[in-house]
Amino acid sequence: MKICFIPIDNRPVCYNLVKDICAIDKSIELAIPPREWLGDLTKTAKTEDILKWLEQIPETDIIIISLDTIIYGGLIPSRRSNETLEELKRRTQNLKEILVKKKAKIFAFSSIMRISNNNYNEEEKVYWKDWGKKIFEYSYFTHKGTPVKTEIPKEILDDYLKTRKRNFEINKVYLEWQREGIIDTLIFSKDDCAEYGFNVQEARILETLGGTTKTGADEIPLTLLSRAIKKDIKIYPVFTEPEYKNLVSNYEDISIEKSVLSQMELGGFELAESYEKADLILIVNNFIEKQGELVMGWETKPYTNKFIPPQKPYAVADVRYANGADNNFVNKLLNQLDLKNFYGYSGWNTSANTLGSLLAGIKAKYNAEDSNDRAFKRLEIIRFLDDWAYQANVRGQINFPCNIKEFMKPYESRLSEIFEYEINPEYIYPWDRKFEIEVSNI
Repeated sequence: MKICFIPIDNRPVCYNLVKDICAIDKSIELAIPPREWLGDLTKTAKTEDILKWLEQIPETDIIIISLDTIIYGGLIPSRRSNETLEELKRRTQNLKEILVKKKAKIFAFSSIMRISNNNYNEEEKVYWKDWGKKIFEYSYFTHKGTPVKTEIPKEILDDYLKTRKRNFEINKVYLEWQREGIIDTLIFSKDDCAEYGFNVQEARILETLGGTTKTGADEIPLTLLSRAIKKDIKIYPVFTEPEYKNLVSNYEDISIEKSVLSQMELGGFELAESYEKADLILIVNNFIEKQGELVMGWETKPYTNKFIPPQKPYAVADVRYANGADNNFVNKLLNQLDLKNFYGYSGWNTSANTLGSLLAGIKAKYNAEDSNDRAFKRLEIIRFLDDWAYQANVRGQINFPCNIKEFMKPYESRLSEIFEYEINPEYIYPWDRKFEIEVSNI
């Protein structure tokens, strides 16, 4: 199968992860633009270079495309860009002409502009550092229908609303493409959702117009990759806290159970009727009362049960905490890890991020035409080093990006022994912040 993949940006979970997943099955031929062309925290993607690259790549079966990358230069530039609607529409027309010529199945996604409830402007326009929470409140109460008097300066509010309207109009252009049959699957992502807000309002309008919306963002291209890999797999989800599967994760607007089912549906999986009839068991380490988050100091009740691995293929979505693993659970999992039936672990960022990337790995590994066991082990070692060793442990021991090699050594040794894989990883901070690391040289 030949797959062309255009990521959201150059982060490891957006760029490296798709390559690591596809490497599990050597029969998957992946075309992906050079990493240096993609955007980051401060840099906009080289959109014209990517368009030319897309036009020139050989015949392909599937094109999975993050539309924000082509049109705005990336997910973060989509919130910061000052280009006019007319300028962006010209770029959409160029992209449309290329896609029509390709005659491939197109799986595409575009973001609904998020509204963060904070005053951090790291990923937003400059004025967010002063007015972010106020803009969130204005959006929330306006949508709710509650009269709101705001202190936000008129020029800032006008700019924010103008940017929202521009992005919303571009999303409606993609709906036209879907109606014309150019796009096979089109997803609008809902990132950092609350109960009310302009983003929620826009999602409902897009749904009314025939669009499909999903909670999440970074994982959606990976879930579309899962959808592109045509394999019949029946999954039966098993929640470690079944009586709490109706609770809503941090940064999401649906229950963890609905998030699991939604990701499975988009990824092209079938829900098994029972444990016995399943091809694979999806173990979901969910939370009690409220999802925790270690870096924010939000605790939750720990996993206390004994872990007994299923006697059939299984994978683990660790969502008890956002932005990192559950130490109690992972230690028990690793003590009982059965590599013969093990199909993957994930525990990064939001619940949707964890689920979407995990499911893509399952699709690549399950009955792979040309299986690469070493590539699978490499993927899993990276996930445990990142989601467990760094995010749930080492990150809390440092104050700023620094050399973490000594901190990571005990985890490296344990994973090397379990996976029978000699490792000497290197760690960098791709966006020069503590939030994410890149694990390389595995």
